[in-house]
Amino acid sequence: MRYPAFILVFFLCSAFSLPNNPPDIQRIIADDLPYLIDFYKTRHKNPEISLEEKETSATLAKELEKIGFTVTQNFGGYGIVGIFKNGNGPTILYRTDMDALPMPEKTGLKYASTKTIQYKGAETGAMHSCGHDMHMTSWLGTARAMVKMKKEWKGTLMFIGQPAEEIGAGSKLMLDAGLYKKFGVPDYGIGLHCSPTIPAGQVGLAKGFTMANTESIDIKVFGRGAHGASPHKSIDPVVLSSLMVMEFQTIVSRNVDPIESAVLTVGSITGGTKHNIIPDEVKMQITLRTFKEDVRQLIHKRIREIAKGVAISAGLPEDMYPEVIIPGFSTVPNYNNPELVDQLSASAAKIIGSENVVYAAPQMVAEDFSRYGQTEHKIPTVLYWLGTIPPDRQEAAARGESIPALHSPYFYPDPKPSIETGVTVTTQMMLDLFNTVN
Repeated sequence: MRYPAFILVFFLCSAFSLPNNPPDIQRIIADDLPYLIDFYKTRHKNPEISLEEKETSATLAKELEKIGFTVTQNFGGYGIVGIFKNGNGPTILYRTDMDALPMPEKTGLKYASTKTIQYKGAETGAMHSCGHDMHMTSWLGTARAMVKMKKEWKGTLMFIGQPAEEIGAGSKLMLDAGLYKKFGVPDYGIGLHCSPTIPAGQVGLAKGFTMANTESIDIKVFGRGAHGASPHKSIDPVVLSSLMVMEFQTIVSRNVDPIESAVLTVGSITGGTKHNIIPDEVKMQITLRTFKEDVRQLIHKRIREIAKGVAISAGLPEDMYPEVIIPGFSTVPNYNNPELVDQLSASAAKIIGSENVVYAAPQMVAEDFSRYGQTEHKIPTVLYWLGTIPPDRQEAAARGESIPALHSPYFYPDPKPSIETGVTVTTQMMLDLFNTVN
């Protein structure tokens, strides 16, 4: 996964007149860093993959309960919901994801994960290679700071520990379990995600669509098998699949408005058993990434039309046309509310300096956070990027060298500045939101 360069930009907006910093915000967070760094390393060493976050969620629940939150566990799978009421005021939702990935770690860190798991019938490792351990630590640090500064704000904290982000299912699980019905509808939603390209100590934001909808599409291409020496007796599904792959490339280049964004990638083609056998069937797997629903539906339509057209041109009967399987489930594109981005960017600039608040260009990667803001209630949400690159990797990137991306077995954040920035910035954002509304 490659990420575009990030461009420095100032977000400060004259429309927002923010309260002054509580005088002890940075001292409170600095004093808590040893505890949070230890928590981070423990979580890094003990990853749990999607839908198996039992111990992780129990640990987060215990941490919130210790500081006065009322916690509901096992909500939407292993999800947790922590509520801290502090007088009359708005409710702010802050989500962290909890799941790791099924892959062995190769960072060589002293606190590296050595865990092995069974995944799809095979043994493999488990690793927080997408930074969810950092997300949890920043989330906990923010909760601890907000409780310590409860005299500085009024309202309700809704802290969510979400399972299964890596499979795009966790936010839906929690919403389907009745999150807003049971705990109330928040006024704002905030989340963060580790960036593998932004230096530790900085944060990145952008307005509007910032991450894509993603879905997996399967196609079964049928044909008539034959001996490899007698191709004239076959209707070769391998050739038909090849034609489809090439035609699919024209969908984005010739059917989608050039102003819009879309990615259609054929990631897998499988068929046949031996060199000299033309098979009866080929299976294709596609990942589709879009921002807008009308673009998504257009691409679905063209995939079906192309698949059918290739089959007709090959002389296949109707009952042997390709089977295009588009599941109803997909992640949603992440949409950052523009007004909330302005306000949160100003808060970030106030506490870490405007030079450390950067523009983060939209990407075609995916996250399921935005689903919290796309219910009927349409609450404003923002998911921002947390810089995590250690100095040595900053230098390597400056030399034009490739550095580990998210989901790489070599990816790791720089713990101290990443935690400090994540907690400080999110705490400032929340304080300003509470006090601006109040």
